Amino acid sequence: MSITPLMPVYPRCGVRPVRGEGAYLIGERGERYLDFASGIAVNLLGHGHPHLTKAIQDQAATLMHVSNLYGSPQGEALAQRLVDNSFADTVFFTNSGAEAVECAIKTARAYHSSGGNPQKHNLITFNNAFHGRTLGTISATNQEKLRKGFDPLLPGFDYAPFDDLNAALDLVDDNTAGFLVEPVQGEGGIRPASQPFLQGLRDICNERDLVLVFDEVQCGVARTGSLYAYEQYGVEPDILASAKGIGGGFPMGACLATEKAARGMVIGTHGSTYGGNPLAMAAGQAVLDVVLEDGFMDQVKATGERLRGALEQLIPNHDHLFEGTRGMGLMLGIKLKSDSRAFVAHLRDNHGLLTVAAGDNVVRILPPLNIEQTHIDECIERLSAGAASYTPPET
Repeated sequence: MSITPLMPVYPRCGVRPVRGEGAYLIGERGERYLDFASGIAVNLLGHGHPHLTKAIQDQAATLMHVSNLYGSPQGEALAQRLVDNSFADTVFFTNSGAEAVECAIKTARAYHSSGGNPQKHNLITFNNAFHGRTLGTISATNQEKLRKGFDPLLPGFDYAPFDDLNAALDLVDDNTAGFLVEPVQGEGGIRPASQPFLQGLRDICNERDLVLVFDEVQCGVARTGSLYAYEQYGVEPDILASAKGIGGGFPMGACLATEKAARGMVIGTHGSTYGGNPLAMAAGQAVLDVVLEDGFMDQVKATGERLRGALEQLIPNHDHLFEGTRGMGLMLGIKLKSDSRAFVAHLRDNHGLLTVAAGDNVVRILPPLNIEQTHIDECIERLSAGAASYTPPET
């Protein structure tokens, strides 16, 4: 058997998109899908958004890439805008979420090393987390399915149950650098942390001079109804990893940090050939143009409440299948009583509704943030039809 030209690491389904229009994907044969997966929380303005498209087109015709050997007016402008709208004082631009988390890990370690405490290099992370696929980021999770076959992994991580403050605090010792946590776990099953949990992590960081790192790769950039989810908890991190929606579909990420937390990130400590190139910066600016408009995030919250309410009305009609909803804003999950992957495939193949499976038998509902009521109605219609025609697999 010969290997496929595309390395066969994905179990690709039969959907083969060639075009996108707003909240829809169109396949090779002209079939239309309602896209409530959004490229896994990436296409936050849907497909073909005119402002984002024009910004990328104009910048591509002007200047795409120059490397970071030169000054970056484009990067400076976007970094300043993120600083103005977040806890951060400084930003490093990357090409992906995993790279943003890698930068966050390095920044946390460099904080202690530069302060004369290189032994403080362990980050406490949480069960069922997903931080990326690099060696560093798979080392930061204790999920065997991500780690198997890649030993030896990077040392320097301890693991606690998610949302269990006492278990996390019990792991703190003289080698602890801080905590790395998703305020809302995405791949782990759309599980928002509790406010006392995040506040407790913040408190111990303040008390012990530790670093609080938030991974908001999936829950960030207006997905939950605020630019970053931490705002709704009233708990500020020292470092934050952002990606996915930040480019609206263009690959980019960012590591945001306070001046204090970034004290070890000086000339020569980190770099990226592509990171922060003018084309990515144009995409990032266009996304912020839209999501920072007055009322946009209020609209995300209101739309999320309407969608969640409609999902909750649907659940009693199919209580053999559904258990409940969870999430924040337009980062929603439906908990199933059986395998969510099988149901996601059924919705996709038989009802033209694209969703994403997650851990804990959850179906992720991650629509574009600018959907309208008609899209909610269509989603519920397809979901209801899918539930009615679905037979859970034998266990």
